[in-house]
Amino acid sequence: MSWQDGGCACGAVRYSVMVPPMFTHCCHCSDCQRETGSAFVLNTLVEGEMVRVLKGRPEPVMTPSASGEGQEIWRCPVCRVALWSHYSTRRRKVAFVRVGTLDRPGACPPDIHIYTRSKLPWVLLGEGVPAFPVYYDVETQWPPDSLARRAAIDQAGGT
Repeated sequence: MSWQDGGCACGAVRYSVMVPPMFTHCCHCSDCQRETGSAFVLNTLVEGEMVRVLKGRPEPVMTPSASGEGQEIWRCPVCRVALWSHYSTRRRKVAFVRVGTLDRPGACPPDIHIYTRSKLPWVLLGEGVPAFPVYYDVETQWPPDSLARRAAIDQAGGT
């Protein structure tokens, strides 16, 4: 049984997230702003193998990243909506699912705001959610059960 399903705008791709998220980022970096055409992106992180395609064939598109290693964004081949991505350090081990493509996006409020140094000045951050000018120390911010899941990913190896 899945935790939540999602899909693209045209309905050609449907997917299922099999487990609750480890953590949800609200990223305000200029790259995310440019790639989404918005002020920020909400990504909820799960084990890569826990995203299952139910319908259609999403396609990976490599985009540049600040690290220089690129980001693999999985998109609907019809409407081109970004569904999830994989970043270089844990390529395909962790899926950064675009919260807005979930059927119930309200179930994924941000756990943290990152790269707020490039936050647009009119975006107001709510109280109670940690905010960092750049990235953050995962060990001090993630809950213990999510850290255990992350450690299991690192021990499993692979791509």
